[in-house]
Amino acid sequence: MSGKLSLARRDFLILAGAATTAGVGGIAFPSLPAMAAGSRPVKVAGAGPRHGMSFFGGLNYAPGFAHFDYVDPNAPKGGMLSQVGPTAAYNAGFTTFDTLNGYILKGNAAQRLDLVFDTLMVRAYDEPSAVYGLVAESAELSPDGNVLTFRLRKEARFHDGTPLTAEDAAFSLMLLKQQGHPLISQNLREMKDAAADGPHVLKVSFTGKQTRDLPLFIAGELPIFSKAYYTANTFDETTLEPPLGSGPYRIGDFKLGRFLTYERVADYWARDLNVNVGQWNFDRLRFEYFRDRTAEFEAFKTGAYTLREEFTSRVWATEYNFPAVQDGRVKRLELPVGTPSGAQGWFINTRRRKFADPRVRQALGLAFDFEWANKNLFYGLYRRTESYFENSSMKAQGLPSDAERTLLTPWKDELPPTVFGEPVSPPSSDGSGQDRAMLRKAAQLFVEAGWTIENGKRVNADGEALTVEFLQDDPMWERICAGVIKNLRILGVDARFRLVDSAQYQDRMKNYDFDLIVQRYSMSLTPGIEIRSYWSSAFADIPGGRNLPGIADPAIDALVEKIIAAATPEEQVSAARALDRVLRAGHYWIPQWYKASHQLAFWDMYDRPAKKPAYERGVLRSWWIVRDKADASGTNE
Repeated sequence: MSGKLSLARRDFLILAGAATTAGVGGIAFPSLPAMAAGSRPVKVAGAGPRHGMSFFGGLNYAPGFAHFDYVDPNAPKGGMLSQVGPTAAYNAGFTTFDTLNGYILKGNAAQRLDLVFDTLMVRAYDEPSAVYGLVAESAELSPDGNVLTFRLRKEARFHDGTPLTAEDAAFSLMLLKQQGHPLISQNLREMKDAAADGPHVLKVSFTGKQTRDLPLFIAGELPIFSKAYYTANTFDETTLEPPLGSGPYRIGDFKLGRFLTYERVADYWARDLNVNVGQWNFDRLRFEYFRDRTAEFEAFKTGAYTLREEFTSRVWATEYNFPAVQDGRVKRLELPVGTPSGAQGWFINTRRRKFADPRVRQALGLAFDFEWANKNLFYGLYRRTESYFENSSMKAQGLPSDAERTLLTPWKDELPPTVFGEPVSPPSSDGSGQDRAMLRKAAQLFVEAGWTIENGKRVNADGEALTVEFLQDDPMWERICAGVIKNLRILGVDARFRLVDSAQYQDRMKNYDFDLIVQRYSMSLTPGIEIRSYWSSAFADIPGGRNLPGIADPAIDALVEKIIAAATPEEQVSAARALDRVLRAGHYWIPQWYKASHQLAFWDMYDRPAKKPAYERGVLRSWWIVRDKADASGTNE
């Protein structure tokens, strides 16, 4: 595809001071490069300092609100919540950590280091895209949208008792822009400067090409570091020295490969602020690390850790029958997921010449018999993922609407015709595990792309054999990949499963040294600048990025910017649906499966608010220990 990216920019950052009706979605973490030439600066609704910011419309919570609706303000403090580290999550990619610095590219960082650092503002998890003051008691955007002023709370403190000032905040933003992880530093390219105007006023200036959500990213996602600490200590290197923070927790005991503990800061300066009331109730948060899922599950059964989110359908369906479940000491709970289910699949590395032709990529996808896998491996618990915005209004369905067609038409000559019809979706198989119609179609696509059969092997015109490697660091995936590999071998493809250790896996993923790799992107209902890192050309070759397939397509770049620049939710939905059509037509992945719920198991010693936050599990921030149950269980030592 070819074409020149030219966008009419219409970004709106609304600094809201009144309570209104909420929508859906959330702000996501890091991403991205500059806007295209011709962009216009953000606009502002209202004037003067405001207690919160939002993408669209007003805010749910008025100035001076008591607490968020999804917390219990009387929740008791104490006890410990213990759970597994990243091995329990989708494609975590590592089973330990080797650094306590999570804001640079180097190393494998411990999870949830954000608990150590406060931010200027914090998310409200029952609103689509709203943040409220934490370190900053207010924010004010200039009439031209190019200067954002934060007024910081005078009582803000680091854990050593030193004041947290505007100088620290300005230093942190500039440090992240210059030395931070590429997913952060690229995002900050359109932040021109950050400077203190006295001890409690921070002024952030922009180039005029910034996205609508860049101010919210700065306000609600980026940590505030101590300037004194990082003047005395190196920032851009891995370290096991616990950093100086200002958040609700500090790093406690840890042992590489075994566990990491966060300790609640008893004299946390912001513990009584409305944005924290009823939250951060556990004295300790402990993450246990395991090398394999079997040992991990067996440890949970003995109470070695006390809460587990189950990601393996077979285990959820067949193995929660141990004595502690039967007698009620372990409870099971399914919580609805209020955000899009995410885009999970095997992503195909188009940087490799053998995968450059979309017909080859489509053929690979036809080798996956989801219906067989769901019945025989997943106990029928999943649904097939079709869309990059699955389980949301942004999923493309039917023929393009007039609004979608308007966005797609300028690229008509470069886009495949399928974009303008029903959206591309994976076919349903006969469930046999070896659907002959699907395999015949795959063989035809291989031939059309120049890969023919010689001596039983699929080769190109140069005689090179087509090889496909499924890279993983978790042996659990071998049984899932086996069916796909079997079908690819029937088609003459030299397909294999490659298991590597977590360090090698991380290195290969960061440097795009793979054929196919599993990833899951969690989508917001108000997508922002983070989606550039998923699909934009500028991120195709940045080490450590999220554009795993290496997508580099000007039409996709343009549609990504349309989503980010949308002035209304309706415009954003239309742009997302148009993008979904183009991505799906490109066959950049083999889509897998999803479920619209969190499946939790926990030892019966916890309680939670009556209302769950719409866009988060809420466990870490709003659950609490029931002391007599914890004491009786003997598992919350």
